[in-house]
Order: sequence, then structure tokens, then C-alpha cells
Amino acid sequence: MPLLKLPAKEKQIDDTLRSFAEKVFASEVKDEGGRHEISPFDVDEVCPISHHEMQEHIFHLEAMSTSVEGRRKRRFKGRKTVNLSIPQSEASSTKLSHIDEYISSSPTYQTVPDFQRVQITGDYASGVTVEDFEVVCKGLYRALCIREKYMQKSFQRFPKTPSKYLRNIEGEAWVTNESFYPVFTPPTKNGEDPFRTDDLPENLGYHLKMKDGIVYVYPNEAAASKDEPKPLPYLNLDTFLDDMNFLLALIAQGPVKTYTHRRLKFLSSKFQVHQMLNEMDELKELKNNPHRDFYNCRKGRQTFQRFDKFNDKYNPVGASELRDLYLKTDNYIDGEYFATIIKEVGADLLEAKYQHAEPRLSIYGRSPDEWDKLSTWFVRNRIYCHNMTWMIQVPRIYDVFRSKNFLPHFGKMLENVFMPVFEATINPQAHPNLSVFLKHITGFDSVDDESKHSGHMFSSKSPKPQEWTMVKNPSYTYYAYYMYANIVVLNSLRKERGMNTFLFRPHCGEAGAITHLMTAFMTADNISHGLNLKKSPVLQYLFFLAQIPIAMSPLSNNSLFLEYAKNPFLDFLQKGLMISLSTDDPMQFHFTKEPLMEEYAIAAQVFKLSTCDMCEVARNSVLQCGISHEEKVKFLGDNYLEEGPMGNDIRKTNVAQIRMAYRYETWCYELNLIAEGLKSGE
Repeated sequence: MPLLKLPAKEKQIDDTLRSFAEKVFASEVKDEGGRHEISPFDVDEVCPISHHEMQEHIFHLEAMSTSVEGRRKRRFKGRKTVNLSIPQSEASSTKLSHIDEYISSSPTYQTVPDFQRVQITGDYASGVTVEDFEVVCKGLYRALCIREKYMQKSFQRFPKTPSKYLRNIEGEAWVTNESFYPVFTPPTKNGEDPFRTDDLPENLGYHLKMKDGIVYVYPNEAAASKDEPKPLPYLNLDTFLDDMNFLLALIAQGPVKTYTHRRLKFLSSKFQVHQMLNEMDELKELKNNPHRDFYNCRKGRQTFQRFDKFNDKYNPVGASELRDLYLKTDNYIDGEYFATIIKEVGADLLEAKYQHAEPRLSIYGRSPDEWDKLSTWFVRNRIYCHNMTWMIQVPRIYDVFRSKNFLPHFGKMLENVFMPVFEATINPQAHPNLSVFLKHITGFDSVDDESKHSGHMFSSKSPKPQEWTMVKNPSYTYYAYYMYANIVVLNSLRKERGMNTFLFRPHCGEAGAITHLMTAFMTADNISHGLNLKKSPVLQYLFFLAQIPIAMSPLSNNSLFLEYAKNPFLDFLQKGLMISLSTDDPMQFHFTKEPLMEEYAIAAQVFKLSTCDMCEVARNSVLQCGISHEEKVKFLGDNYLEEGPMGNDIRKTNVAQIRMAYRYETWCYELNLIAEGLKSGE
């Protein structure tokens, strides 16, 4: 039998391999100390040196590839194993389109390179019976419908992709409806005064009244006397409790916990296989992206804080008066020092260029003039920065105020928090400073120590806010419901007036009961922390399906609740939850001038994040923050509202299209399982 004659090129490679093998063999025989050449067998598999060498080796081979090798690659090009369907976005049909058609219609810079996909064939019921699988799918479907309903009611965000699947399950055509999107104040143009008051809308003359903890809007006093409010989306408590009880039952069901646990394990393993197969291709894609790396990608930063820990930490020499002097807006020097500090932080952000912050300012609900004092301080000191928007945090400390007789009941606290904002919305010209201030506010946060247990279970038997006269603090869910219910009415009113709307973005899941996360699933646009999701596979899977943004702060958690190595950040990232990194009390937990880069740098080292991982997290942070649509277009690309690779502009985000395609296909696959499970039960 004649021997196969090797081309000169391949013979040269064989000679190189033979030489390498002889070198390895010789070193093994000599029993040399130190690092052996056969590193895959005698060093850890995540050794950074060998990993870097392998990358360089692959790129070297790519550069030396010949036209013959190119033809060999093309022979494998058509061998795709993905059999995935996604709903089309056309309004006229609920027809499903193949993923390849979806990807091939994208512009050149959005084209997804060929990569190796992971496919599982056969039974996909994940260890539960067919009957249980159908029950699980019905429960997950209803849970997503609940989330969609409450997000649309409050003009908060619900992704298009699960919405398409829900309409497909119902046999209805999915139609894009941008009227449900939140509205953020666009950035000021060059030369425009961000504090101008000459363009404030006129007075509507509406009458306001708080009833059972919710502000009702009436056309006039006559309508108020007849209890005939304007047709705004006032929340029905019984309906909310029914939905909440359904979710409580769902997260406690054995088959649902089994199914979601197994799906989450699969998602984690699938990502690890994806990385093993495609890490080099993702890196190659990023290397081919000119003038862009992690450092010049936009990053959103939430500067939130554990309210109680911050106050305990910053009592210089045990005197809270000094904290009031330096870090308060209402003090003997009218908050001048605090304003100076904030302007310095704003100047640092402008210098850093690629970071955006959303600091918190507190409204306590202790008195009705808090809003006027805060907005006057804001306007008088001209607190404005292009790289900064603001959030209002409402500490859950009613029990402190009630014990000192500052408030007669919980309803008064709600009235002090929300009534001034309603008044400024109806008659901006009578409240010019507050009206200007509200343009720069993107949402409300609910803060305090979640581990403090109130002993109260929110139900139909719970006292109404005006009846809550006891000193005991209401539960987390009680706070969240009434904050959300007022934000719903407020956003609807402001949307009618063409004003910016507000998101509900509470601290949630850092400690305390799982019901906190369940409440956030119903009411919150996004949350901060979310550590306790690791305790509930059902809620964790629902957060994945609905792509609810989570801002995590491992450095803060390391000091307060959970050591860094045990933080679920990496686990959530691998599974595909929409997570970002953020700062929490930079003055308390960080040591450098750039606390956000500190978070990223430490996470990259501890969790061994790739450049693509870090850019993906940074992109998530911009998507979930409250900067305007115009700014997100500038930072993320014209199509950022689209999901999957179609919505990614690698030239701006530096996130590989391979990664975006993997995330989107995996998401669609999980949603499709629910759709198939419901169809099989028909």
C-alpha cells in the first residue's frame, strides 16, 4: 500500500510536533523541577500563563492559514445543529422564523460569525413527569403574564422576546407598543440651561386625595366630593394579593422547584461548554474590533447604600451632628459642603468619560416640605452633570418616626412622600424648583436592613395605611405595594403630560425572606443585590426568563453578608441572568478614586472574567440604568432596544456577536420549552 505523501507545509508541522514531544519526554525522564512543558497535566487547568500561550498559538495559526485551510473550513460551514425557532416581530403574524434567517438579515457589523453551538436532543422534561411538566409550564406562563401586566401598567420595562412567546402561546399577533416604555429626560443640548423654568406646563386644576394609601386624582373638587376620580390605573388590592398568592404557591411546588433547578444547572453547564468551544472565537472577534476595549465601553454605576450601615459608619467621633454638617442637604450651611463634594464627583465622572452614576438622595416621609427643601438645594447649587442622574431612596423607618410621634400613621408617611410630586406634576408653575428637580430623577428606591423581620404578613386582613397606627414597622411587601401603587398612578399622569416617568428599583434580596424577591418580581423594574435568588430556583429561573436586571455589589456584600468567594455573581452570569456590577457606599467599602473600576477589577481577578464577560456586564449596566434613550443610542447603538445580536453594536459595546447570539438562542430555547409544554397539554 503506497504511503500518503505529505505536503511540505504539513511535514514541517509534523517535525515541529515531533521535536516538541521529544523535548517533553526528555524533561520527564530527567524529572526536572519547576514548570514542565507538559503543562496541561501538571498545572491547574486555569493557569493564566498557559491560557495566554494557547491564545497566542491559535492567533498565530489563524494568521498563517492558507487558502486550502479556508476551503476545508467552508466544507464544515453548513453543518449546524441548532433547530431553534423564535417568534417574528411582524404584527401581522405569529409565525416562527429560523434563527439563521434572523441573524442573516442583520447589517455587516452585526453579523454573527460561525461558532459551535450546544444542542440537547430527546426528552426535555428535566426529570419531571409529562403531567408535571405541563403543570410547570402553565405556572411559569402565568407568572410571566403577571410580570408583564404589572410592568406595562406602571410604564416599566418588559422584554420583547418573552412577550412574543406569550402572544404566540395565546394565538395572538404580537404588536410593538412603545407607549408602555418609560420616559427619561433627554440630555441638555449645548448652551441649554438644565434649570430653566420658562417652559413649565400650565396648571391642570386637578384635585388630589389620598385614599387607602393611594393618591387619587379628580378633575375638580365636585368630582372629589362624589368620589369620581379620573380613569387612571388605580391598583386593586385583591387582584394584587391573588397574583401574589399564586406566585407564593408556585415557588413552593415540588415539581416546579425540581424543573427550574435542573434547567438552571443545565444553563450553567451549557455556558461552560460554550466557553470551552468558542472562547477563542469570541476573543478573536474582539481583537478585530478597532479602537474599543473594556476601558472605553460605557458603564452605568448605581451609587446605592445600606441606609442603616451608612449612618452607623459615618458618625465622626460618635456625633451625628458632624454627619449632618458634611453629608446632608438641610443643615446650618444649607448643604453647601455636600453640594461641593457632589460637583467634584461629577467632575471626576466627566474626566473618566465612560462612567455614569446614579446617586441616591433620601426622602424620609417625615414631613411634607422635604421635597421643597431638597429641590431648592438642588437648584440653588446647580447640581448637574452630564454623566449623572438621580434616584430617590425612601428608607423603611416608619417605626422610628412613629415611636417619636413624628407621624400619626403610615398613611401620613406615604402622603408626605408622594403628594408633593403629584402636586408638582399637576401644577408645575407653582412648584418650579421641584418640577426642575423631578426632570433629573429616574426612579424610587426602597432601602434599609432587609434582615430586620417585622413579623407582619401582607394580606387582605392587613390594616390600611391610615389604620396603621402601631409603632411596629410594616413588612417589606407592604412598603413595596404602596410605593408601587402610587408610582403607577403618578407615571400615568406624567405620561399624559409628556413628562418623564419613574422606575421602581428597590434594594432587594440582600437578606431577609424570599417573599421580598417575589414582590420585586411583580413590582420592580430592576433590583439591587439579589443574593437570595440562589435560595429559590423558581424565582431565579423567572428572573432569567424575564431578564430582570440585577445590580450586584460583591465588595459591599463581602463586608456585610457574604464573603466574596461565595458571591453568586459568577453563577448568575454563567446562567444568563441580566446582572451588572455597581458600587454600594463607595466611601465605606472602596479605597480608590474610581470605585466602579475597583469593583470590575476585583471581580475580574477573583472570578477570572474574560474581556467579553466584563463588556457584557458593562453593557447590561447601561441597559438597566436610567439614562435617556438618546444617550443609550449613542453608547449602545441605534438598535439597542432589539434583543439578541440584532440589538448589539460591537463597535460601541465590545461584546462579541457570538456571545450575544448564544445568550439569545439559549433564552429563546428556554421560552420555547414553555410554549411546547403548553401545546402538548392541549
